[in-house]
Amino acid sequence: MRPRRFDLIAFDWDGTLFDSTAIIVRCIQAAVVDVGGARPSDRDAAWVIGMALGQALAHAAPDVPPEKYPALGARYRHYYNRHAEDLSLFDGVLPLLADLRGRHHWLAVATGKSRRGLDELLVRPQMQGLFDGSRTADETAGKPDPRMLHELMREFGTEPERTLMIGDTTHDLQMAANAGCPSVAVSYGAHEPEGFAPLGPLAVAHSVRELHDWLLENA
Repeated sequence: MRPRRFDLIAFDWDGTLFDSTAIIVRCIQAAVVDVGGARPSDRDAAWVIGMALGQALAHAAPDVPPEKYPALGARYRHYYNRHAEDLSLFDGVLPLLADLRGRHHWLAVATGKSRRGLDELLVRPQMQGLFDGSRTADETAGKPDPRMLHELMREFGTEPERTLMIGDTTHDLQMAANAGCPSVAVSYGAHEPEGFAPLGPLAVAHSVRELHDWLLENA
């Protein structure tokens, strides 16, 4: 086995591990319309995925006044909760995580989800014990602020060059760059891959299988 390059591997959740992009887009669109805003395009709604909820909805609905943000957030959560049971991990994620654990990497989640929302997923039987740590946007700073990664690196005693961030959005890659950490992008989530190159990911994986192979060869 080759020497381990990364001690800590942090994953984004939605669009990277969890096949949720399309449903989140529809929930954002429905919520914005409910409070009187113009329906954002699929591209505009997808662009905000990964950001903290309040920040994301404000970007997605620039014509909605701030006093309506609480109602906008409530409508988004209403629609998302209706579809919670329709969401699942991408095929191949569990074998990927199992192989990384077998190679003794620390695994973490760095997500724009809320702590409550993430914890509800991590208690599912198939998810228990897979991750060593996590940070959510409501308990620290949202992406692309590097605080999530800084806190995880302090928790596990790792250096930036030994910490890898994996995500499907430019927010993830910018957070990694801001923290001084290398990153890997996946193209099957929320953002178009043309935007990744300026942020210098080590690789762009076009499927979970490609991500799995790259990590086994290079991580």
